[in-house]
Amino acid sequence: MKLIDLNRHGGIGANSIFVQIGDFNILVDAGLHPKMVGKEALPDFEPIEDLDLDLIILTHCHLDHLGGLPIVASLHPDAPIITSLPNLTLAPRMLRNSINVMKRQRQELNILDYPLFLHRDVAAVSKRLVGQRFERGEVYLKGKDRIEVTLHPAGHVAGAAAVEFIHKHRRIVFSGDVLFEAQRTLPGAHLPKGKIDTLILETTRGRTARKPEVNRASEVDRLIDTVAAILERGGSCLIPVFALGRMQELFKILYEARNFGRLPRCPVFAAGLGIDLCNHFEKIRRSTRLVDFDLGMLEKMRVQQPDPKMRPGRDLPRKGIYLVSSGMMVEHTPSYHIAASLLPHPDNGICFVGYCDPETPGGEILAEPEAENYFFDALDYLAPRQASVDQFDLSGHADREELAAYAVQSEARAVVLTHGDADAREWFLEELQANMPDSTVINPEPLCQYQI
Repeated sequence: MKLIDLNRHGGIGANSIFVQIGDFNILVDAGLHPKMVGKEALPDFEPIEDLDLDLIILTHCHLDHLGGLPIVASLHPDAPIITSLPNLTLAPRMLRNSINVMKRQRQELNILDYPLFLHRDVAAVSKRLVGQRFERGEVYLKGKDRIEVTLHPAGHVAGAAAVEFIHKHRRIVFSGDVLFEAQRTLPGAHLPKGKIDTLILETTRGRTARKPEVNRASEVDRLIDTVAAILERGGSCLIPVFALGRMQELFKILYEARNFGRLPRCPVFAAGLGIDLCNHFEKIRRSTRLVDFDLGMLEKMRVQQPDPKMRPGRDLPRKGIYLVSSGMMVEHTPSYHIAASLLPHPDNGICFVGYCDPETPGGEILAEPEAENYFFDALDYLAPRQASVDQFDLSGHADREELAAYAVQSEARAVVLTHGDADAREWFLEELQANMPDSTVINPEPLCQYQI
C-alpha cells in the first residue's frame, strides 16, 4: 500500500490522504485548513494530478474534511464519492454555507481566490454522493482486482464514519475523527475490532490528558451549574458552539436541564447555520434513526433570533442564553460580536464547551485569564474583562488513552498518525512504540510517499 498525506501544512487542517491499495487509487477526505485563506487552505493535490481516482471517501462534514471536495471532485469526475447516509443531507448544506462565507471574505478581506467553488459545483458533488449504510460492506471492482469498503459509526458528529478496506485479506482502517462516549444526540463510536493490518489513527487530543475525576457527564453538570449561576445573578450567558454537532447537543442539554428544574426558564437565542442544521437533523432522525434530535425542543424553548443591533461594550438588553457560532469565537461571527457586548459587564459569562485554537479570539481570551482587557481587533474595541469566562471539556474527540488502547488491541502491523498537532503526534508516537514493539508507527511528513 502507498500513502501520501496531502495536507500540505501538517497538523489539523486540510485533511486529505491518498492511498493506493492494489490497483485502486483512493482519496479519503478533502478538507479546508481553517487558519489558511485562498488556495493555500486546500490540500496539495499535485501528487495525484496525473492519476485517476477510483474512489473518494468522505468521513464526515466538518469543513476541515469536506471543504475541498468540490475541487478534487471536478478533477476526477468519474470517481464515486462514498459517504454515510446522514452526509447525503449535511454535505451539500455545509458546502453551500462555505460558499457564502468565502464570498463575504472576498469582499471584507480582498481574497481574490474566493470563492474556491460555486453552487453549481456543489450541485455536481451532490449528484455523485453514494450513500452507504453503517457496517454493511460494499464491493468495488477494477479489472481483476476487488476491494470491500465498510463504514463504521465513529461518534464525533452526525454522519461521522471510520472506514475499513478489505483487500486480499488485509484490513486497512481509517479511524476518522472518533468519540467513543455517547453524546446527547448520537451514540458513541463502534469501530472495527480485532486484528488490523494498517491503522490510520487520529491524534487530536494527544497533547492533553484528561483528569481521572473529569468525564463528559461531570462536565455537563458543571456547565449547567455555571449557566444557572450566571442567569441567577442577572446576567446573560454566551455559549460559543460549532454549528454542526455541538449546537444540536447543547440544545438538548439545555432543554433537559430546564425540564429537570436545573436551569431557570429564560430566553434562548440562536441564529445562523446551526439553526438550519437542526432542521436537517430532524430529517436525518426521521429517515435513518441515526441521530436523536427532536426539532420540537426549539419550539418549546421558544428559541429566538439575537438582536442584530448590538454594539461593542453595550450590554444586551435581552437577557438569556446565547447559543451561537463560531465555537472558537472567530472574528466576524455572531459569537465574536456578542462577546464584545457581554465581556465588559460582570453579571455576564462566557462558557466555552470545546477546544479553542490559541490563535483564535476564544483561545486568546482563555490563555490570559488574568488580563484586564481584551482587544476585539475586527471591531477596533478594547473591552474590560469583567464577565466570567469558563471552559468545559465537551470535545467531539476521544481521549488519547482510549485511542491508544484501540490501536494496541488492533495488533496493527503499521499505525499511521494523522489529524494532530506536532506535540499530539509525538505523544502517540512514543506511547505506541512502547506498547506495540512489533509494529511500525509512522508520523508522515506532508506530501511524502510511504510504502506500507
